[in-house]
Amino acid sequence: MKTNVGGIDRLLRVVAGLLLIILAASGVIGGWGWLGILPLLTGLGRYCPLYTLLGFTSCPRQTHKPQR
Repeated sequence: MKTNVGGIDRLLRVVAGLLLIILAASGVIGGWGWLGILPLLTGLGRYCPLYTLLGFTSCPRQTHKPQR
């Protein structure tokens, strides 16, 4: 799998995922809050299958340096 989730995107996914899971576990929001597992996993794994289907990436472009 090629990484397609960049820095800020990754941070937002992890924070949002953890927040939803905490709110669901504490009973503040309903069971749908457990869907926070999805952004948490995609943030930690730095890979989003939906991005692949859409041909999108939030990773910065990598420039290849010529090797000597």
